[in-house]
Amino acid sequence: MDGADIALVGALVVAFALVSRVSASWPLTMPMVFVGVGAVLSATGVLEVEAELGAVGVVAEVALAVILFSDAVRIDLRELRREALIPTRLLLVGLPLSIVLGTVINSALFPGIPVVEVALLAAILAPTDAALGAAVVEDRDVPLRERLSLNVESGLNDGLVVPVVTVLTVIAVTGSTSVSDAVAETLEKIGFGIGTGIVLGYLAITLLGAARSRGWSDGRYEQIATFAVPIVAYTASEALGGSGFLAAFAAGLTFGAVGSAEHHDPAHLGEFTEDAAQLLGIAAFFVFGNLFVGEALGVYGPAVWICALASLTVVRLVPVWISQLGTGWRWPTVAFVGWFGPRGLASIVFGVVLLEDAAELQSNAADLLGVITLTVTASVVLHGTTAAWGARTYGRWARTADLSEAERDDMFMDEMPADVVPEPRWARAHPDGSGGQ
Repeated sequence: MDGADIALVGALVVAFALVSRVSASWPLTMPMVFVGVGAVLSATGVLEVEAELGAVGVVAEVALAVILFSDAVRIDLRELRREALIPTRLLLVGLPLSIVLGTVINSALFPGIPVVEVALLAAILAPTDAALGAAVVEDRDVPLRERLSLNVESGLNDGLVVPVVTVLTVIAVTGSTSVSDAVAETLEKIGFGIGTGIVLGYLAITLLGAARSRGWSDGRYEQIATFAVPIVAYTASEALGGSGFLAAFAAGLTFGAVGSAEHHDPAHLGEFTEDAAQLLGIAAFFVFGNLFVGEALGVYGPAVWICALASLTVVRLVPVWISQLGTGWRWPTVAFVGWFGPRGLASIVFGVVLLEDAAELQSNAADLLGVITLTVTASVVLHGTTAAWGARTYGRWARTADLSEAERDDMFMDEMPADVVPEPRWARAHPDGSGGQ
């Protein structure tokens, strides 16, 4: 990208900002805009980032590290302890089942691709991103239980799937079939990643808190320093042989937990990081549209289309249903939570990393990348356009359904403060306190 290309992208960001408030009532979201613009610019030959894949990969990896850190800081798990059953089931039962079911379906559709690679594809497409359906977790008509569950799930599942993606990528790229080697690689990456993140997250919040209490530091630089924490955690862990993504995620959890316990206000310290994560997210969606979507649509076989459709429906809905057996959920709730499991930034970044390693895979990576492209593109459009309608429809059903008093109390969680749900990553705040999208 030359100076003119960068100026064009910057102008697009400014243009969207100018209408960001009025567009809140449109069935048009930020991810839809920048994926679409990136695709159009690529298809017309105006701007293409394909020649700079190495640099794009670095930016994408840093973007995910910052986003993982930011998401981890934003969610206060202590506040959610009383009502953690549902998101815990989604994460510890639904997420693994999604990977397993996705692997089975992918293997049936692509019999010529090694199992480890179709399992990698399933893991890449497993994490959800509430940003693509922000209206669902913003709309107060939606019961608090569902908003809370979807927000917590999307904030944590990309971090939980990182070690799975990391290990499967190593096996797929190196062709290693040794169980002992795979286990050793897994333990090394997880151990160094989590350990590095915990140490750096603890040191960062402790030093920043001490400097603030003594009056040594300026608030602006405290926020800039916080932004540097996930980058340092990522690069340090990679240098040690660990997972940089896991390190960034662990650093965020530690930073938020210790900061809250010590009254260092981690949410305030992370405000700049939150804004930077949004800007990096815009870049990731634009690059995805330009790099993956621009010249892709119309070139895939039926297996790729079926796999993408299954990823957004069966592979999501069935695990959600199984994970909530015994909770008494009605079918509209299962359908609502199951449908609003959009695929977004984590899948995009993992896809860019996979594209970097495509030449080293045992099979042709075109089908794998095609499924990622179609799944995320369809998710951006379908979940973005149905979020507001789905929130209104489900909220209306929840208010008028024939529910027992216990079911209604559980669903609306009247004893919980409404602000226990953090704002979604793409929530558009305004001085008057109103939100967007």
